[in-house]
Amino acid sequence: MGKSKLEREKKEFCDALIANHRNALFTSPMIIQLEGPPSVGDRITIGRSFPAQSSSIVVFCYKSTGPRRVIEASFDAWAKTRLRLVGTEVVLVDDVPFPSHITTTKPLSLLGHGITDIEIHFLQIKFTAIGVYLDPEVVSHLQQWKTKKANELAEDDDFFDALISAPVEKFLRVVVIKEIKGSQYGVQLESAVRDRLAADDKYEEEEEEALEKIVEFFQSKYFKKDSTITFHFPATSATAEISFHTEGKEESKIKVENANVVENIKKWYLGGTRGVSPSTISSLANTLSAELTK
Repeated sequence: MGKSKLEREKKEFCDALIANHRNALFTSPMIIQLEGPPSVGDRITIGRSFPAQSSSIVVFCYKSTGPRRVIEASFDAWAKTRLRLVGTEVVLVDDVPFPSHITTTKPLSLLGHGITDIEIHFLQIKFTAIGVYLDPEVVSHLQQWKTKKANELAEDDDFFDALISAPVEKFLRVVVIKEIKGSQYGVQLESAVRDRLAADDKYEEEEEEALEKIVEFFQSKYFKKDSTITFHFPATSATAEISFHTEGKEESKIKVENANVVENIKKWYLGGTRGVSPSTISSLANTLSAELTK
């Protein structure tokens, strides 16, 4: 394996580790050879380096609260199994690594993925890569569609409404491909949710205030390539936690507690034919169709 290929694959491995450990606040990944275990409070220079000769790599994850976490993995063992990460397979979505499983309050599976894009004069412009993580128990709430084929599910908005309303944990990971201002993303989200609420005659003062807070949250952000936005929807409450992280900055979060706004954020990404990403909807339909026939 040539040196450039080795370093490229080490970078992919590092990026995949970041994707797999969302609860760690990564100021920047650092890959070094470990001579001894670090102590809590040790100062570590932030940066990225690849040892010329190393059979193991160590990634230091610095959290905003509590001690830093150290993840150690054998690079040689990983290289032999290609994109395998701490026992978890990684799916590449437009070259963006998404682990096939993550753990929030419980293990969640990557059941759908895709991109957001537009086509201008036959040129495709890609904006984000999307990963949809769901509690596998969601299948038990969708049994009435078990005889449907994937292409039928993709066109069935009632199916996706049932998916959205199913009382299971949901987690969306959105990774920036094309740089934009956070304010642009915030306004796009706000406009889509507002229009849906207005169409259902549910856009009141409380919903307006909740959306204004979301727009304000994204206002000062800049979405550099590989920046990450996540949406966590607990199974037991009609709330959402939105987080944003970009290299060199601390992770920031906002909690959305208006149930109508939360539901329509879900619909923006998971709303069947009305969703923002047809490729994600198609992927979900394919995966869930296969799961329902088991």
